[in-house]
Amino acid sequence: MQRATCVRYLRDYRLTIELECQGLDAAQITSRPVPPSTLSLLGLLRQLGEVERDRRNWITAGEPAGMIYGPAGSDFETVRPDPAQVSQALRILHGEQDATDRLLAGFEDLGQRAGREQVIIRDLMVHRIEEYARHSGHADLLRECFDGRVGQ
Repeated sequence: MQRATCVRYLRDYRLTIELECQGLDAAQITSRPVPPSTLSLLGLLRQLGEVERDRRNWITAGEPAGMIYGPAGSDFETVRPDPAQVSQALRILHGEQDATDRLLAGFEDLGQRAGREQVIIRDLMVHRIEEYARHSGHADLLRECFDGRVGQ
């Protein structure tokens, strides 16, 4: 029951982020409409890809996988209004989500500890939900700046 609830909430927040991007062009997705913030929808997609990889690193035993977009902040700072960059970010995000989902599916006991830091699997799952929920609010605000659409 707990796993199903966590998976459902995570799925819904993931969908919300992508719905906020639908119908926008690359210039809008990379726009930073709330100065002085560097937030953009593309930056959020890229940052969530980094989050998925980082959380997976929490529970793996080997060397952690490196950052996808470079040093901290690069996920937001290096966005360009390029449709290929948007497509790439979505491909990477989906790949990172799938990899983390597959790894977590192997843990039947959500109270189990794993990885170098002995993270509790339930805590990791809830932390992922928190990241997507927080960024869904950011995405809603950014989307509203373009066309007034809210509440996805």
